[in-house]
Amino acid sequence: MKPQHITSIVSLSAWIFAVGMTLAGQEKFTVMSPNGIALSEFKGYDAWQVIAPSQPGDGVKAILGNPLMIKAYNDGFPANHQAVPDGAMMAKIAWSMKTNPLLPGAAMVPDTLKKVQFMIKDAKRFPETDGWGYGDFAYDATSGAFKAVGNGPSFAKAACHLCHTRVKARDFVFTEYAQR
Repeated sequence: MKPQHITSIVSLSAWIFAVGMTLAGQEKFTVMSPNGIALSEFKGYDAWQVIAPSQPGDGVKAILGNPLMIKAYNDGFPANHQAVPDGAMMAKIAWSMKTNPLLPGAAMVPDTLKKVQFMIKDAKRFPETDGWGYGDFAYDATSGAFKAVGNGPSFAKAACHLCHTRVKARDFVFTEYAQR
């Protein structure tokens, strides 16, 4: 792995911890998405293991997994062609970016928290979306609070799951477990 990527992953991990500590005082877990997924279902997500970072054009994201999701990856998912087990969860934390002049090469690091998104596997609860439930919560830095994204119970199916059908053969999961 290139030193530049290691620096980015270390910086990203530090920011995940810092954001978790900052938000710990806020009662963020009372927020409910339009499709009935509560932020409280993912309590402790900020301490989950990093699956992989991603860097879209407008910021940086960390994709995290609960222990059951990490076990699925360790067992060979998605190459083993096994379905992700019920109870597995993923979180995606998104930030805007800024340069950090203290780091060599003025590396880009996370800045303002933008949103958190979740996937939870529960075949009985979410049969209409092939066993996956989706929650999307925008963060308002001014108020320091989360707000559910979406306009009704069908939002997750229309917006989230529709996109994830592209990777149906991978049990609707885009992210590869990044090599360590």
